[in-house]
Amino acid sequence: MTLDKKYVLGKDVKILIVGLGMIGGSYASCLTKQGYDVSAITRSAETIEYALSRGIIARGAASPDPSLISSADLIIIALYPHTVAEWIGENQKYFKSGAVVTDVTGVKGSVVGAVQKILRDDCEFIAAHPMAGREKSGIKYSDDTIFRVANYIIVPTDKNTEEAIEICRALGETLGFARISVLSPDEHDEMIAFLSQLTHCIAVSLMCSSDDPTISRYTGDSFRDLTRIAKINDEMWSELFIANKEKLLFEMDNFLENFKALRDALEREDRDKMREMMRTSTERREAFDKK
Repeated sequence: MTLDKKYVLGKDVKILIVGLGMIGGSYASCLTKQGYDVSAITRSAETIEYALSRGIIARGAASPDPSLISSADLIIIALYPHTVAEWIGENQKYFKSGAVVTDVTGVKGSVVGAVQKILRDDCEFIAAHPMAGREKSGIKYSDDTIFRVANYIIVPTDKNTEEAIEICRALGETLGFARISVLSPDEHDEMIAFLSQLTHCIAVSLMCSSDDPTISRYTGDSFRDLTRIAKINDEMWSELFIANKEKLLFEMDNFLENFKALRDALEREDRDKMREMMRTSTERREAFDKK
């Protein structure tokens, strides 16, 4: 695999994407448009046909294809967390010596250790998390522009080489992410519990709080913005929640404590306390708007 001194992936790098859903499809589309040789393996023959007919990939298969796997320099696993180690365990016998493997999963503690424990010594797994997505799944909703305003997190361990970390960084830069960061698996899962998983919990809980079918007639932007992510892939997100259970429960309990503080202030008509919390929230939210 070629990587120049500025950590730019050479166009001779052959890329295999395993799992051609919304994120996998968006990766494939973006990389293909930039001239990379991109192949894919996914369970659905219909998905492969869709990707081939639209030029999203150069070749593909609906089951593990030894020739596709063995020719790849960079393998991107875009599967549910519990299947990542399983797929690698079953198919690493086909990996090219020196192949670098990365992923897109939304939780790392239960994935990284399991993969690095079983992976061949002549290959390397470097975890990553694209903080981008949509409320709908499937390759038909893929969009190679979603990365331009998104964050990309590289999640190395002490088993990773500097070269693999920089290959992963080069991939993030090639995909066009607005910001690239590096966190340990534990730091990543703590952060994701608050910024992503808790927010999805809040959106789901809010939508489950009313069964009035008429509310859509009266809703405003604030409700639409707050509940956009309530349209959720229940299979994937329930798995992510359980995989990060302890950290997410901590954040949920902390949220409930603050929600109760606001509720109790309202019950007491303690306007000073409510205003204090509102000023704090305003100050912290403004930090997100700074360039």
